[in-house]
Amino acid sequence: MKICEGCFQNCHLDEGQDGFCHARGCRNSEIVSLNYGRFTALALDPIEKKPLRRFHPGSRILSVGSFGCNIRCPFCQNYTISQTDESSSPETRFLSPEDLCQLAINLSQTSGNIGVAYTYNEPTVSWEYLTEASRLIHEAGLLNVLVTNGELSEQKLDLFLPYMDAMNIDLKGFSEDVYRRLGGYLESVLAFIRKSASVCHVELTSLIVPGYNDSEDDMEKECQWIASISPEIPLHITRYFPRYHEKAAATEISLIYRMCDIAGKYLKYVYPGNI
Repeated sequence: MKICEGCFQNCHLDEGQDGFCHARGCRNSEIVSLNYGRFTALALDPIEKKPLRRFHPGSRILSVGSFGCNIRCPFCQNYTISQTDESSSPETRFLSPEDLCQLAINLSQTSGNIGVAYTYNEPTVSWEYLTEASRLIHEAGLLNVLVTNGELSEQKLDLFLPYMDAMNIDLKGFSEDVYRRLGGYLESVLAFIRKSASVCHVELTSLIVPGYNDSEDDMEKECQWIASISPEIPLHITRYFPRYHEKAAATEISLIYRMCDIAGKYLKYVYPGNI
């Protein structure tokens, strides 16, 4: 039995067994990445779609994603790739880190691409690839953007953080109860945010889901905590729509605006989303 130490799930895996994330497994008595370089989605997206509002606005960035995620949000917007495994994921295209870097360079010359955004599924479950690719992109003079849930050990974060230029990190609530329901750990995410914000540009996203994280008191605590790091960290407060296993009605628009009003007491940049 081997222990996967990439995130706080700390999966204990027997030979041939896959981890909680579906993207790592025990093969030949070693923990390996099952989705290394295997992309289910590639697109040249507006940077605002990540979402990043205060990082190179108006630009476009090559956005790539694979399969697998280390938490289980029943309202996942990208569940068709993030919640799949090696056998059930959509068709994949293999790109080595060198291939990805060359593609990004080519698009920078022909389409104004500014770099690579690692997104769609949870990119950090393949931290080996993320580290290798982001280093090459950085050396090529392009930008690295990470869209993540922040559920990663500090040891693994240290491998690629020096190459990151910007992140959008999901803050899915401000109570351990919310994170337990999703299979995650609030404290690990807060540590991830705190450290990342000291190195690169960070924006945060809170998707407001009825019955999960719609407490206005928790939003007040969340924004006070963010402001204790920096009141200039942008916060995207976004509206949920029924998706995947979650069938509750969409978040009331009035609640999104109330949450934004609360956030505005502590933070300089607050953006409603999915309105």
